[in-house]
Amino acid sequence: MFDILVYLYETYYRPDACPEPAALARKLSAVGFDDVEISEALVWLTDLTEMAGDETALAFTSSGTRFYVSREYDALGSSAVGFIQFLESAGVLSPVQREIVIERALALEESPVGLGKLKIIVLMLLWSQGKEPDALMFDDLFGSDDEQAPRLLH
Repeated sequence: MFDILVYLYETYYRPDACPEPAALARKLSAVGFDDVEISEALVWLTDLTEMAGDETALAFTSSGTRFYVSREYDALGSSAVGFIQFLESAGVLSPVQREIVIERALALEESPVGLGKLKIIVLMLLWSQGKEPDALMFDDLFGSDDEQAPRLLH
């Protein structure tokens, strides 16, 4: 599924440049992706788009501290939690975007979520909202360093 998400990010500069789901599924199949993976990716992406497009939620702001319940922490892992905190403190993610990233990561039903997959989730969220990370953050997000140590917050 993540190969498809990366393909979409690299192929379509904006989410509105993507064809409708049926046509997109045919294109992805023609490129060589598996039908089951295409279906999973399109469902995951549709859910992301619905969450990211909720205007009332995007207006919400918070300055509080996010505490993770044990189920979330176990599913995400310490590297993912640290990276999410880093992105929020760097101003890349708002509190609402953070919650969308957490929800989409938990939807994977994979424990712990690898740092590389979490980075793709963040990229897809920003992409779905038409936002582009700055060049340095893009390099960090698009890297494939699953073994990278978590960021230290100062």
